[in-house]
Amino acid sequence: MEDQWRGLLYPARLPAFHRLPPPDALRDRLRWVWIPEWDLAPGKVSRQEVLPFPALNLVVQPEGVSLSGPATRRSFRDLAGQGWAVGMLLRPAAVPVFTDDPGSLRDAEIPFHAPDLHAAVTAAMSCGTGGQGNSDDDDGARRQEWLTGHRRAASIAAEWLEARVPVPTAEAEAANRLEDLIQSDRELIRVDQAAQQLGVSVRSLQRLARRFVGLPPLAMIRRYRLQEAAERLRENSEISIADVAADLGYADHAHLANAFREVLGFTPSGYRHSAAL
Repeated sequence: MEDQWRGLLYPARLPAFHRLPPPDALRDRLRWVWIPEWDLAPGKVSRQEVLPFPALNLVVQPEGVSLSGPATRRSFRDLAGQGWAVGMLLRPAAVPVFTDDPGSLRDAEIPFHAPDLHAAVTAAMSCGTGGQGNSDDDDGARRQEWLTGHRRAASIAAEWLEARVPVPTAEAEAANRLEDLIQSDRELIRVDQAAQQLGVSVRSLQRLARRFVGLPPLAMIRRYRLQEAAERLRENSEISIADVAADLGYADHAHLANAFREVLGFTPSGYRHSAAL
């Protein structure tokens, strides 16, 4: 699907990972369901680094449910042993149901009480985790069971969300339009440009972002541009860093390098080199 690897800094190092689209009726409240699953050898650790979307995630794991706020920097998680997660990347319109102050959750993850969601998703994710097969037919059947369990878990998560998050208000729809605009318009680099295209004042745009995202509009713009820059550098070894900077509205190579260092902690060239290993 579109944006399958966006935000994942080293997708080649991932265990099994899928992003599943929501039902059409829920696209105004849920961007996608993401499901990683891993089964690592004893003593092995896999560090997964992410440049998160400027959004909130509701995440189900074996140990419980949590709500993750918008991140201001790259994050990572060290995976070991066996495990899984089922996450919902929320659209801005869904956020007020979970918190009236998303900014208070910046770079934070808090427990979220949803025992019914946890029980149902855990039951679905238990499919396909049985013993080893003895033939290609066994492997194929086990993989089909595994995929069925994942789709069922994603469906359960979406149904749970739809039952609890109402159809967006006009203001919530405006927050979604802001997100859509920033994501899709690669030439958008200033908040006043976004305000003009949406037909609102800069102050109104700032209020929308504060209530429905928890980050300033400029931080949202920079996050999407930086995600795309990382994706281009990783996937196209022929394109120059200067060209990536110019295409995405950075003043020059140095400004892109500064953004990389500030948010990711390394340079564009350093990232390109490490992503190729």
